[in-house]
Amino acid sequence: MLIGELSRRTGVSPRLLRYYEEQGLLSAERGPNGYRCYDDSTVVTVLQVRALLDAGLTTEVIRAVLPCARGVQPEIEMCPSVRAVLNQVLADTEERIDHLQRSRNAVAGYLGQQS
Repeated sequence: MLIGELSRRTGVSPRLLRYYEEQGLLSAERGPNGYRCYDDSTVVTVLQVRALLDAGLTTEVIRAVLPCARGVQPEIEMCPSVRAVLNQVLADTEERIDHLQRSRNAVAGYLGQQS
């Protein structure tokens, strides 16, 4: 299928689809006319990428996790390397949450609110 059809089937703009390809998340064959031609399974891959992005993962992390993703709302097969990557993402996320809570408490304190 061409990029326009993939865009229609996934709701993702052609610009984003090209970006995903640049990031190594998608691959496409090139037709004789130079147009990208995607396999039908790419629809699921795009939906997986969207779900993983919605979970807050970066494209770099998604590139590592995607080969182990199964299904549209992906379940991840846990091999040691993927577990290590996701554990680091979780630790980084928890650190950001702690920082945001401290910031929130400081601002609330300036406003004279209890937290």
